[in-house]
Amino acid sequence: MQILFLANRFPYPPYRGDKLKIYNLAKRLSKRHSLHLVTFLQNPKDIEHLPHLEQIFDSIELIKLSKFQSIISCIKGILSSTPFQVLYFKSKKMETTLNRVLHERKNLDVVHVQHLRMSQYLQDFNIPQILDLPDAFSLYWERRLKTRRVWWQHVFDKLESNRVLKYEGKIKQYRKCLVCSLEDKLHLEHLHKAKNLDILPNGVDLSVFAKEKHDYSHNHKILFTGNMDYAPNVDGVTYFTQEILPNILKKHPKIEFVIAGQRPVKQVLELANDNIIITGFIEDLAAEYNSASVVVAPLRFGAGTQNKVLEAMAAGVPVVCSEIGFEGLGIESGQGAIKETNSSDFSNSVLELLDSEQKRIEVGTKGKSVIEENFSWETISHTLEDYLIEVCK
Repeated sequence: MQILFLANRFPYPPYRGDKLKIYNLAKRLSKRHSLHLVTFLQNPKDIEHLPHLEQIFDSIELIKLSKFQSIISCIKGILSSTPFQVLYFKSKKMETTLNRVLHERKNLDVVHVQHLRMSQYLQDFNIPQILDLPDAFSLYWERRLKTRRVWWQHVFDKLESNRVLKYEGKIKQYRKCLVCSLEDKLHLEHLHKAKNLDILPNGVDLSVFAKEKHDYSHNHKILFTGNMDYAPNVDGVTYFTQEILPNILKKHPKIEFVIAGQRPVKQVLELANDNIIITGFIEDLAAEYNSASVVVAPLRFGAGTQNKVLEAMAAGVPVVCSEIGFEGLGIESGQGAIKETNSSDFSNSVLELLDSEQKRIEVGTKGKSVIEENFSWETISHTLEDYLIEVCK
Protein backbone atom coordinates (compact mmCIF):
# COMPACT_ATOMS: atom_id res chain seq x y z
CA MET A 1 0.00 0.00 0.00
CA GLN A 2 0.87 3.67 -0.40
CA ILE A 3 0.25 5.19 3.05
CA LEU A 4 0.36 8.88 3.99
CA PHE A 5 1.05 9.72 7.63
CA LEU A 6 -0.29 13.13 8.70
CA ALA A 7 1.42 13.82 12.03
CA ASN A 8 1.15 16.78 14.38
CA ARG A 9 4.79 16.53 15.51
CA PHE A 10 8.10 15.69 13.84
CA PRO A 11 8.40 12.00 14.89
CA TYR A 12 12.05 11.94 15.90
CA PRO A 13 13.72 11.46 18.32
CA PRO A 14 11.10 8.93 19.48
CA TYR A 15 11.35 9.48 23.22
CA ARG A 16 7.78 10.04 24.38
CA GLY A 17 4.14 10.35 23.37
CA ASP A 18 3.14 11.37 19.86
CA LYS A 19 6.61 10.98 18.36
CA LEU A 20 7.19 7.55 19.84
CA LYS A 21 4.03 5.97 18.45
CA ILE A 22 4.29 7.27 14.88
CA TYR A 23 7.99 6.45 14.60
CA ASN A 24 7.66 2.88 15.85
CA LEU A 25 4.60 2.07 13.76
CA ALA A 26 6.04 3.61 10.59
CA LYS A 27 9.41 1.93 11.10
CA ARG A 28 7.77 -1.48 10.99
CA LEU A 29 5.19 -0.74 8.29
CA SER A 30 7.92 0.60 5.99
CA LYS A 31 9.23 -2.95 5.59
CA ARG A 32 6.00 -3.92 3.82
CA HIS A 33 4.57 -0.68 2.38
CA SER A 34 5.54 2.68 0.85
CA LEU A 35 5.14 5.46 3.37
CA HIS A 36 4.90 9.24 3.03
CA LEU A 37 4.99 11.85 5.80
CA VAL A 38 3.47 15.32 6.13
CA THR A 39 4.17 16.95 9.47
CA PHE A 40 5.01 20.18 11.26
CA LEU A 41 8.55 21.33 12.01
CA GLN A 42 8.20 23.24 15.28
CA ASN A 43 11.82 23.07 16.35
CA PRO A 44 14.29 24.03 13.57
CA LYS A 45 16.95 21.86 15.25
CA ASP A 46 14.89 18.76 14.45
CA ILE A 47 15.99 19.03 10.83
CA GLU A 48 19.27 17.36 11.81
CA HIS A 49 17.26 14.19 12.49
CA LEU A 50 15.79 14.08 8.99
CA PRO A 51 18.13 11.27 7.80
CA HIS A 52 16.55 8.94 10.39
CA LEU A 53 13.10 9.53 8.91
CA GLU A 54 14.33 9.31 5.33
CA GLN A 55 15.19 5.68 6.02
CA ILE A 56 11.48 5.05 6.70
CA PHE A 57 9.50 7.44 4.51
CA ASP A 58 9.72 7.63 0.71
CA SER A 59 8.78 11.31 0.81
CA ILE A 60 8.65 13.91 3.58
CA GLU A 61 6.96 17.31 3.61
CA LEU A 62 7.82 19.62 6.52
CA ILE A 63 5.72 22.68 7.36
CA LYS A 64 7.36 25.17 9.68
CA LEU A 65 5.21 26.20 12.63
CA SER A 66 6.65 28.60 15.21
CA LYS A 67 5.28 29.09 18.71
CA PHE A 68 4.47 32.69 17.72
CA GLN A 69 2.29 31.48 14.81
CA SER A 70 0.49 29.05 17.12
CA ILE A 71 -0.19 31.72 19.75
CA ILE A 72 -1.57 34.09 17.11
CA SER A 73 -3.89 31.31 15.86
CA CYS A 74 -5.16 30.76 19.40
CA ILE A 75 -5.76 34.48 19.94
CA LYS A 76 -7.69 34.74 16.67
CA GLY A 77 -9.85 31.81 17.74
CA ILE A 78 -10.72 33.01 21.24
CA LEU A 79 -14.32 33.75 20.24
CA SER A 80 -14.72 30.54 18.21
CA SER A 81 -15.82 27.16 19.53
CA THR A 82 -12.68 25.38 18.28
CA PRO A 83 -10.45 23.83 21.00
CA PHE A 84 -7.24 25.75 21.62
CA GLN A 85 -5.18 22.62 21.05
CA VAL A 86 -6.65 22.44 17.53
CA LEU A 87 -6.14 26.17 16.92
CA TYR A 88 -2.51 25.77 18.04
CA PHE A 89 -1.90 23.52 15.02
CA LYS A 90 -3.90 25.58 12.50
CA SER A 91 -1.84 26.44 9.43
CA LYS A 92 -2.77 27.70 5.98
CA LYS A 93 0.51 26.33 4.66
CA MET A 94 -0.38 22.87 5.96
CA GLU A 95 -3.69 23.06 4.07
CA THR A 96 -1.91 24.11 0.87
CA THR A 97 0.82 21.48 1.18
CA LEU A 98 -1.58 18.66 1.92
CA ASN A 99 -3.75 19.69 -1.02
CA ARG A 100 -0.73 19.58 -3.32
CA VAL A 101 0.50 16.22 -2.02
CA LEU A 102 -2.88 14.56 -2.44
CA HIS A 103 -3.22 15.85 -5.99
CA GLU A 104 0.34 14.90 -6.97
CA ARG A 105 0.22 11.42 -5.43
CA LYS A 106 -2.81 9.90 -7.11
CA ASN A 107 -1.64 6.44 -6.07
CA LEU A 108 -2.12 7.01 -2.33
CA ASP A 109 -4.33 4.30 -0.82
CA VAL A 110 -5.02 5.62 2.66
CA VAL A 111 -4.18 8.42 5.10
CA HIS A 112 -3.30 7.85 8.75
CA VAL A 113 -4.32 11.03 10.62
CA GLN A 114 -2.64 11.38 13.98
CA HIS A 115 -4.47 13.20 16.76
CA LEU A 116 -7.71 15.18 16.91
CA ARG A 117 -5.55 18.26 16.25
CA MET A 118 -4.93 17.15 12.66
CA SER A 119 -8.54 16.19 11.88
CA GLN A 120 -9.12 19.78 10.68
CA TYR A 121 -7.20 19.14 7.43
CA LEU A 122 -8.79 16.23 5.57
CA GLN A 123 -12.53 16.81 5.63
CA ASP A 124 -12.80 17.75 1.93
CA PHE A 125 -10.75 14.92 0.43
CA ASN A 126 -12.33 11.72 -0.84
CA ILE A 127 -9.63 9.28 0.23
CA PRO A 128 -9.79 6.49 2.85
CA GLN A 129 -8.72 7.85 6.23
CA ILE A 130 -8.12 6.57 9.74
CA LEU A 131 -8.06 8.93 12.72
CA ASP A 132 -5.68 7.70 15.44
CA LEU A 133 -6.28 9.30 18.85
CA PRO A 134 -3.81 9.00 21.75
CA ASP A 135 -6.79 8.96 24.12
CA ALA A 136 -10.37 10.16 24.56
CA PHE A 137 -9.83 13.90 24.99
CA SER A 138 -13.23 14.54 26.52
CA LEU A 139 -12.41 11.96 29.22
CA TYR A 140 -9.03 13.63 29.82
CA TRP A 141 -10.64 17.05 30.34
CA GLU A 142 -13.47 15.62 32.42
CA ARG A 143 -10.91 14.19 34.84
CA ARG A 144 -8.76 17.30 34.74
CA LEU A 145 -11.73 19.42 35.86
CA LYS A 146 -12.05 17.28 39.00
CA THR A 147 -8.48 18.06 40.04
CA ARG A 148 -7.89 20.97 42.40
CA ARG A 149 -6.14 23.78 40.50
CA VAL A 150 -5.87 27.57 40.82
CA TRP A 151 -9.00 29.46 39.73
CA TRP A 152 -7.75 30.76 36.38
CA GLN A 153 -6.56 27.28 35.38
CA HIS A 154 -9.96 25.89 36.28
CA VAL A 155 -11.69 28.56 34.16
CA PHE A 156 -9.51 27.66 31.16
CA ASP A 157 -10.02 23.94 31.74
CA LYS A 158 -13.80 24.40 31.76
CA LEU A 159 -13.68 26.42 28.54
CA GLU A 160 -11.43 23.94 26.74
CA SER A 161 -13.41 20.96 28.03
CA ASN A 162 -16.62 22.34 26.53
CA ARG A 163 -14.90 23.02 23.21
CA VAL A 164 -13.34 19.55 23.06
CA LEU A 165 -16.65 17.90 23.92
CA LYS A 166 -18.29 19.52 20.90
CA TYR A 167 -15.37 19.20 18.47
CA GLU A 168 -14.69 15.56 19.32
CA GLY A 169 -17.87 14.59 17.50
CA LYS A 170 -15.81 14.83 14.29
CA ILE A 171 -14.63 11.30 14.97
CA LYS A 172 -17.85 10.02 13.36
CA GLN A 173 -16.79 11.52 10.00
CA TYR A 174 -13.99 8.96 9.64
CA ARG A 175 -14.31 5.46 8.24
CA LYS A 176 -12.47 4.29 11.35
CA CYS A 177 -11.26 5.97 14.52
CA LEU A 178 -8.66 4.34 16.76
CA VAL A 179 -8.11 4.73 20.51
CA CYS A 180 -5.54 3.04 22.70
CA SER A 181 -7.76 1.39 25.32
CA LEU A 182 -11.17 -0.22 25.86
CA GLU A 183 -11.94 2.45 28.47
CA ASP A 184 -11.51 5.22 25.88
CA LYS A 185 -13.54 3.30 23.29
CA LEU A 186 -16.49 2.76 25.61
CA HIS A 187 -16.41 6.40 26.71
CA LEU A 188 -16.53 7.74 23.15
CA GLU A 189 -19.17 5.24 22.03
CA HIS A 190 -21.43 6.31 24.88
CA LEU A 191 -20.74 10.04 24.56
CA HIS A 192 -20.90 10.47 20.78
CA LYS A 193 -22.86 7.34 19.78
CA ALA A 194 -19.93 6.51 17.50
CA LYS A 195 -19.87 3.10 15.82
CA ASN A 196 -16.55 3.37 13.97
CA LEU A 197 -14.19 2.87 16.92
CA ASP A 198 -11.48 0.24 17.33
CA ILE A 199 -8.49 -0.22 19.62
CA LEU A 200 -4.84 0.31 18.71
CA PRO A 201 -2.84 0.12 21.95
CA ASN A 202 0.37 1.92 22.71
CA GLY A 203 3.41 -0.33 22.47
CA VAL A 204 6.93 -0.98 23.66
CA ASP A 205 10.15 -1.61 21.77
CA LEU A 206 11.15 -4.91 23.34
CA SER A 207 14.64 -4.71 21.86
CA VAL A 208 15.21 -1.60 24.01
CA PHE A 209 13.28 -2.10 27.24
CA ALA A 210 13.18 -5.89 27.62
CA LYS A 211 16.74 -6.79 26.66
CA GLU A 212 18.21 -6.77 30.20
CA LYS A 213 17.37 -9.06 33.10
CA HIS A 214 16.14 -6.88 35.95
CA ASP A 215 17.99 -6.87 39.28
CA TYR A 216 15.41 -7.32 42.05
CA SER A 217 17.87 -7.37 44.93
CA HIS A 218 17.82 -3.62 45.75
CA ASN A 219 15.05 -1.52 47.31
CA HIS A 220 16.40 2.03 47.37
CA LYS A 221 14.96 3.77 44.29
CA ILE A 222 11.43 4.80 43.26
CA LEU A 223 11.15 6.09 39.69
CA PHE A 224 8.70 8.30 37.79
CA THR A 225 9.24 9.01 34.08
CA GLY A 226 7.59 11.29 31.55
CA ASN A 227 7.68 14.72 29.95
CA MET A 228 7.83 17.04 32.93
CA ASP A 229 6.01 19.95 31.34
CA TYR A 230 2.92 17.78 30.77
CA ALA A 231 0.17 18.77 33.22
CA PRO A 232 -0.85 15.24 34.39
CA ASN A 233 2.80 14.38 35.09
CA VAL A 234 3.44 17.63 36.97
CA ASP A 235 0.33 17.09 39.06
CA GLY A 236 1.22 13.41 39.58
CA VAL A 237 4.71 13.97 41.01
CA THR A 238 3.48 16.88 43.14
CA TYR A 239 0.71 14.71 44.57
CA PHE A 240 3.14 11.82 45.18
CA THR A 241 5.75 13.95 46.99
CA GLN A 242 3.17 15.71 49.16
CA GLU A 243 0.73 12.93 50.04
CA ILE A 244 2.41 9.55 49.44
CA LEU A 245 6.18 9.85 49.78
CA PRO A 246 6.14 11.08 53.45
CA ASN A 247 4.58 7.78 54.57
CA ILE A 248 7.23 5.83 52.65
CA LEU A 249 10.08 7.89 54.14
CA LYS A 250 8.95 7.02 57.67
CA LYS A 251 10.00 3.43 57.05
CA HIS A 252 12.66 4.00 54.36
CA PRO A 253 14.26 7.37 55.20
CA LYS A 254 17.08 6.93 52.66
CA ILE A 255 14.85 6.13 49.68
CA GLU A 256 15.44 8.08 46.46
CA PHE A 257 12.47 9.30 44.44
CA VAL A 258 13.82 10.00 40.94
CA ILE A 259 11.79 12.14 38.53
CA ALA A 260 13.22 11.45 35.08
CA GLY A 261 11.95 13.41 32.10
CA GLN A 262 12.70 16.28 29.78
CA ARG A 263 11.66 19.91 30.21
CA PRO A 264 10.92 19.94 33.98
CA VAL A 265 8.93 23.07 34.84
CA LYS A 266 9.61 25.27 37.86
CA GLN A 267 6.97 23.51 39.96
CA VAL A 268 8.83 20.22 39.44
CA LEU A 269 12.33 21.64 39.95
CA GLU A 270 11.24 23.08 43.29
CA LEU A 271 10.46 19.57 44.58
CA ALA A 272 14.16 18.61 44.65
CA ASN A 273 15.73 17.78 48.03
CA ASP A 274 17.93 15.07 49.58
CA ASN A 275 15.37 12.37 48.76
CA ILE A 276 13.96 13.76 45.50
CA ILE A 277 16.16 13.89 42.41
CA ILE A 278 15.18 15.72 39.22
CA THR A 279 17.25 14.39 36.32
CA GLY A 280 15.93 16.30 33.31
CA PHE A 281 16.30 14.56 29.96
CA ILE A 282 17.47 10.93 30.09
CA GLU A 283 18.84 9.50 26.86
CA ASP A 284 19.03 5.87 28.04
CA LEU A 285 15.65 5.44 29.68
CA ALA A 286 15.98 1.64 29.68
CA ALA A 287 18.99 1.89 32.00
CA GLU A 288 16.98 4.17 34.28
CA TYR A 289 14.21 1.58 34.57
CA ASN A 290 16.75 -1.18 35.20
CA SER A 291 18.18 0.76 38.15
CA ALA A 292 14.76 1.28 39.75
CA SER A 293 13.23 -0.82 42.52
CA VAL A 294 9.66 0.37 41.93
CA VAL A 295 8.08 2.58 39.26
CA VAL A 296 5.13 4.77 40.22
CA ALA A 297 2.44 6.42 38.06
CA PRO A 298 0.22 8.35 40.51
CA LEU A 299 -1.72 10.26 37.84
CA ARG A 300 -4.98 11.92 38.87
CA PHE A 301 -6.18 12.92 35.41
CA GLY A 302 -5.55 11.80 31.85
CA ALA A 303 -6.78 8.97 29.66
CA GLY A 304 -5.49 6.10 27.53
CA THR A 305 -2.51 3.97 28.49
CA GLN A 306 0.73 5.36 29.89
CA ASN A 307 4.08 4.69 28.22
CA LYS A 308 5.80 4.88 31.60
CA VAL A 309 3.74 1.91 32.80
CA LEU A 310 4.24 -0.15 29.63
CA GLU A 311 8.00 0.47 29.53
CA ALA A 312 8.49 -0.36 33.19
CA MET A 313 6.52 -3.59 32.82
CA ALA A 314 8.57 -4.52 29.74
CA ALA A 315 11.73 -4.05 31.80
CA GLY A 316 10.29 -6.29 34.52
CA VAL A 317 10.03 -3.49 37.10
CA PRO A 318 6.99 -3.65 39.42
CA VAL A 319 4.64 -0.67 39.05
CA VAL A 320 2.17 0.99 41.38
CA CYS A 321 -0.28 3.26 39.58
CA SER A 322 -3.62 4.98 39.78
CA GLU A 323 -6.56 3.93 37.65
CA ILE A 324 -5.41 6.49 35.04
CA GLY A 325 -2.32 4.47 34.26
CA PHE A 326 -3.99 1.11 34.70
CA GLU A 327 -7.42 0.81 33.11
CA GLY A 328 -6.16 0.56 29.54
CA LEU A 329 -3.93 -2.44 30.24
CA GLY A 330 -6.63 -5.10 30.35
CA ILE A 331 -5.03 -6.89 33.32
CA GLU A 332 -5.79 -7.72 36.93
CA SER A 333 -4.07 -5.68 39.64
CA GLY A 334 -0.72 -7.30 40.40
CA GLN A 335 -0.02 -8.56 36.87
CA GLY A 336 2.90 -6.19 36.49
CA ALA A 337 1.07 -3.16 37.85
CA ILE A 338 -0.77 -2.71 41.14
CA LYS A 339 -3.76 -0.34 40.99
CA GLU A 340 -4.47 1.93 43.96
CA THR A 341 -7.02 4.74 44.17
CA ASN A 342 -6.02 6.65 47.31
CA SER A 343 -2.77 7.91 48.82
CA SER A 344 -2.77 5.58 51.84
CA ASP A 345 -3.21 2.38 49.83
CA PHE A 346 -0.75 3.67 47.23
CA SER A 347 2.00 4.17 49.82
CA ASN A 348 1.24 0.77 51.42
CA SER A 349 1.63 -1.01 48.07
CA VAL A 350 4.94 0.75 47.40
CA LEU A 351 6.12 -0.22 50.89
CA GLU A 352 5.06 -3.83 50.36
CA LEU A 353 7.21 -3.99 47.22
CA LEU A 354 10.17 -2.27 48.89
CA ASP A 355 9.97 -4.69 51.83
CA SER A 356 9.84 -7.89 49.78
CA GLU A 357 12.21 -8.97 47.02
CA GLN A 358 9.91 -11.92 46.31
CA LYS A 359 6.96 -9.57 45.79
CA ARG A 360 9.02 -7.43 43.40
CA ILE A 361 9.97 -10.55 41.42
CA GLU A 362 6.39 -11.83 41.34
CA VAL A 363 4.82 -8.58 40.10
CA GLY A 364 7.70 -7.66 37.79
CA THR A 365 7.94 -10.98 35.95
CA LYS A 366 4.17 -11.09 35.38
CA GLY A 367 4.30 -7.64 33.84
CA LYS A 368 7.12 -8.59 31.51
CA SER A 369 5.06 -11.51 30.19
CA VAL A 370 2.00 -9.30 29.62
CA ILE A 371 4.00 -6.83 27.51
CA GLU A 372 5.74 -9.50 25.46
CA GLU A 373 2.40 -11.12 24.61
CA ASN A 374 0.27 -8.03 23.92
CA PHE A 375 2.20 -4.77 23.60
CA SER A 376 5.15 -5.21 21.24
CA TRP A 377 5.29 -2.64 18.41
CA GLU A 378 5.65 -5.48 15.92
CA THR A 379 2.30 -6.94 16.94
CA ILE A 380 0.61 -3.53 17.04
CA SER A 381 1.93 -2.56 13.59
CA HIS A 382 0.21 -5.64 12.13
CA THR A 383 -3.03 -4.59 13.84
CA LEU A 384 -2.79 -1.13 12.27
CA GLU A 385 -2.01 -2.72 8.92
CA ASP A 386 -5.23 -4.74 9.12
CA TYR A 387 -7.24 -1.60 9.93
CA LEU A 388 -5.69 0.29 6.98
CA ILE A 389 -6.51 -2.53 4.59
CA GLU A 390 -10.06 -2.67 5.96
CA VAL A 391 -10.82 1.04 5.31
CA CYS A 392 -9.38 0.74 1.78
CA LYS A 393 -11.91 -1.90 0.76
